[in-house]
Amino acid sequence: MSFLGFFKRSGKSGFGYNSTTADVTAGLDLAGRTMLVTGANAGLGQETVRALSARGARVIGAARTLDKATTACDLAPGDTLPLACDLSEPVSVRAAVASVAQMGYSLDAIVANAGIMAPPKLRQKYGYELQFLTNHIGHHMLIAGLLDRLADGGRVVMLSSDLHTKAPREGIQFDNLSGEKGYAPWTAYGQAKLANLLFARHLATRLPKRSQAANAVHPGVIRTHLQRHLGPGVRALFRLLGPLFLKTVAQGAATQCYVAAHPRVASIRGEYFADCNVALSSSHGRDATLAAKLWEKTEEIVAGLR
Repeated sequence: MSFLGFFKRSGKSGFGYNSTTADVTAGLDLAGRTMLVTGANAGLGQETVRALSARGARVIGAARTLDKATTACDLAPGDTLPLACDLSEPVSVRAAVASVAQMGYSLDAIVANAGIMAPPKLRQKYGYELQFLTNHIGHHMLIAGLLDRLADGGRVVMLSSDLHTKAPREGIQFDNLSGEKGYAPWTAYGQAKLANLLFARHLATRLPKRSQAANAVHPGVIRTHLQRHLGPGVRALFRLLGPLFLKTVAQGAATQCYVAAHPRVASIRGEYFADCNVALSSSHGRDATLAAKLWEKTEEIVAGLR
């Protein structure tokens, strides 16, 4: 237990800050269910694939290349299928959608876990800032393309972050999605994570079946490969103080596993979770008008990507 976790108690769900993937999936029989996890090759994604497959789920593990996905799936204890999906490449995302359709399985959960965090300098692809393209647009493309595969009772889980509160003052800078009018690494990351949250909120209103759900989660602060863009001094501080203040990977992945698989979440949709409980997001994160505008703009962007 971390020093901070000592002061955190479990919430209404019965789980909390210190809960692990083993805790939130204990007693669950996921046999016969198929779940897709992006970013399966490292950190929270790898732990999510491991935890869900250990409880009997068939897990489609997606990573940027088939080799990375295969390696990740080989490390899992249960039934897994590798999937190549580079979220920054529209051709790759569309190919992944087609591959899942060819597999023929209905999806009981899609866990949108992959992402990049705060590159120090502006990076663009197809004219868009790379975090917004990868974390948001790529996942929008993938999930929208897979909605006809989502099972009755199927769930979409978007990995957001409490850092969505660091998004620009207006929430989403629709006039600066390229980053060319100004780029600050953490502001851009906050915008991308806000977009993930808004996507889940709006998707929950558009799902074709009332039994289906979409929610967003904050995993907590975990030492993972995403922090490679932090300065060396900050990384050293993470290494020194991590055992005291940071969640383990198993604790960090607990919330997304809980929201993806636990029966208690079946009737909850359009919410934001932290520490395995419904939490309060920023006012932007609760803005239905902003969410609808982002959806419409993203659909326009996707239509123009080839």
